[in-house]
Amino acid sequence: MLQTLSIRDFIIVETLDLEFSGGFTTLTGETGAGKSILIDALSLALGERNDGAVIRAGAERADISATFSNNESASIWLEGAALEAAPILVLRRVIYADGRSRGFINGVAVTIGQLNALGELLVDIYSQNAHHSLLKINTQRQILDEFAQHLDLASQVTKQYKTWVDLHRQRIEVEKNAAAYADELAELRDKTRELKQLNFEVSEWEDLQAEHHKLANGASLLSGLEACIAALDENEPAVISMLAQVQAKLVGLVEFDAQLKEAAEEVDSAIIQLEEASRSLNRYLQRAELDPARLNEVENRIQAVHNTARKYRSKPEELPDLLSADLTRMAQLETFANDGALAKLEAEAYATYQASAKQLSSNRQQAAKTLSQRISAEMQRLSLSGGRFDVALNACEATSNGLETVEFLVAGHAGVEPRPLNKVASGGELSRISLALHVTLALNSLGDGQGASQGSANRKNVDCMIFDEVDVGIGGGVAEVVGQLLKQLGAERQVLVITHLPQVAAQAAQHLQVSKTQVNGATLSHIQPLSQTERVEEIARMLGGIQITDTTREHAKEMLGV
Repeated sequence: MLQTLSIRDFIIVETLDLEFSGGFTTLTGETGAGKSILIDALSLALGERNDGAVIRAGAERADISATFSNNESASIWLEGAALEAAPILVLRRVIYADGRSRGFINGVAVTIGQLNALGELLVDIYSQNAHHSLLKINTQRQILDEFAQHLDLASQVTKQYKTWVDLHRQRIEVEKNAAAYADELAELRDKTRELKQLNFEVSEWEDLQAEHHKLANGASLLSGLEACIAALDENEPAVISMLAQVQAKLVGLVEFDAQLKEAAEEVDSAIIQLEEASRSLNRYLQRAELDPARLNEVENRIQAVHNTARKYRSKPEELPDLLSADLTRMAQLETFANDGALAKLEAEAYATYQASAKQLSSNRQQAAKTLSQRISAEMQRLSLSGGRFDVALNACEATSNGLETVEFLVAGHAGVEPRPLNKVASGGELSRISLALHVTLALNSLGDGQGASQGSANRKNVDCMIFDEVDVGIGGGVAEVVGQLLKQLGAERQVLVITHLPQVAAQAAQHLQVSKTQVNGATLSHIQPLSQTERVEEIARMLGGIQITDTTREHAKEMLGV
């Protein structure tokens, strides 16, 4: 549920802090007052694209924060994104004057794409032009699948179709290029045999180079060690002997000044460490020896690796990955070379697709009947008396969307046959049918069990729905029915509705009003919750316009039931 919305320096909003309740909330105001600014700001906080200048004149940046109560889908998403889940989610968007923007979830910087992905699990926004998408065949299919609550099955069918098509294309390609594939396989067998015989690992390459460096510089290493040992303990004078003399002198001086004791102890410690170093160097020297045979062996191994890498146009450290890739390609080509193996895989993939697609078709047939009945019933309530809504399923060749196309048919009144929605519905009819579909889908996703496929409920249960003037083109008694539908939906979810219709606004549980003022020559937008008295005045304004009469107020009170 949307709990709060804070807006700073956005278009004509300087500062705005709103708290929201559950249920049905309406947002009203004069035309041009900025009602849609709230939706635009919230959309940006939810990760929508920033398509224009949205920063208030004179400001350096716009800052929008929206607070939501968490839900199960959001928690799962947060876990997958390695973000900490919390009971309260704060989505924030900061937009700068140069067009840059930053997104945050609970104070953690995220990409705008991540904001959008999480936002889709928290809010559904339906704009006043959303009903135009209803004319698209793809939208109609998605609506039916959502109503049937088998989106997972539909997605599975799409994936299985792709698997089958890929195998089909692969088989055709193999049959066409059989000779070329056989030659490639033969080359790969020789190549992988050589790489396996080389038996080379990246870790060995590092060890070989280190050992070669040591062996190649063996003489210098031995002479250098002898010189170090001599300087420490054998030369006249030797470093250790000289330090022993210094230490003895300091011990004598300590009798004159005790403060020299610490220096004497430090010199003594240095002597001990140098003696240990000398012993370590002697032990190393006793074990060290020139090994021309091993040097030759290491150089031969390095040369073999270099030769193989040059042969296959690769770097030495890339040879193990090259072998792995070639083995994978060989396995693929060997499958191709196995007569009938690829055809069998293709047939199995097609059978799997057909089984899922037929189950999808069966689910769609059941859901289409129920959805047709429900929307037809809503049409009667929305003053489309005698009207009828049908979901037509037309068989077609196998596609990524199944074995049929989905098309919405409508008859606006009795006595006519339903025809495609995009050919017969007027703007007002389309708005009413669209609203009926939105409400029906939302109520259906709550799990009432009607029309849903058994065991396939996977609709994202967003807690907040926002309708931005979706009642355009509607008036009179129809508007009151629309208000009843939204009120019914508000009993189950948080519903925020921007409307010009008093019949809709009067049925809301909470009422927000948008207004504009002039401050120092600048236009600013304000939103405030209305008291019961203020609400009477606002409904009266919506009913009667500029001149509000006592009669209009009484009508408003009657609509509000006060």
